[in-house]
Amino acid sequence: MENLHDYLPILIPLIVLQLGLMIAALVHIFRHKSYRMGNRILWGIISIFISIIGPVLYFTLGRSEE
Repeated sequence: MENLHDYLPILIPLIVLQLGLMIAALVHIFRHKSYRMGNRILWGIISIFISIIGPVLYFTLGRSEE
């Protein structure tokens, strides 16, 4: 358990970043109906289960230009 305390200064910002990106991506996914690739369910699953990379993929590949 002592080792976990050593890594907390690194883990907490990463967790906050991951949650922020995931929430931003999910809000955008559920507010918009058109996507460049895929559909709403696919991007929701990718954003939730692929941590930081999923929301980044959505914002770069999936979000349509409206």
